[in-house]
Parts: sequence; C-alpha cells; structure tokens
Amino acid sequence: MEARAYLKYARISPRKVQIVLDLIRNKPADVAMAILRNTPKAASEYLIKLLKSAMANAENNHNMDVSRLYVAECFVSPGPILKRIRPRAQGRAYRIEKKSSHVTLVLKEKE
Repeated sequence: MEARAYLKYARISPRKVQIVLDLIRNKPADVAMAILRNTPKAASEYLIKLLKSAMANAENNHNMDVSRLYVAECFVSPGPILKRIRPRAQGRAYRIEKKSSHVTLVLKEKE
C-alpha cells in the first residue's frame, strides 16, 4: 500500500527541486521532515507542505501507521515554461524562461 501526493505547477525550477529531493529519498518520513525544515533552499517550503499532505493521505485515506512511513519515491518533472522578454542593449531582446515543476511524493509503510 502506498500514499501519494502531487504538487503541480510549482513556480520553481525542477533542477532546484531535484537537489532537495535527493536528500530525502528512502528516508523515514519524520527524518525527511527534519531534513527539510533545516535545509536552507527555496524548494524546502514546497516539499514540507507536500510531505505533510502525503502523510495525511496515508493516515486518513489508507489507514497507515504514520510512525512507519518512509519516502519510497520522489521525483520532479518539468511543467510549462512562461516565456518573457527582457530588453537589452541596441534594441535586442533576450528571452527569460520562468520554469515550473510537477513534484510527486510516494510514501510506503515499512514491514
């Protein structure tokens, strides 16, 4: 049995999220939460909310024991890119890409 939580259209680059996800993969849920709370990265805020949501899903929807949960899977995929134009010298225009992310977090119970 597993509990999933999704975060879609997060306005942060997938590359930045991936760094933090690598820290919590295969860790117990409470340890992962402690790591996220003490990691000074922008992605940590998004992932704390996502982990809380996954833990609540596990407890309320699947009747799983919260103390035995661990992060079985976590991955990020790129979302849509907002393309913006930045004026530059001599009439040129540079493109600015504002990236977004879709994050998936899967919790499972240890036997």
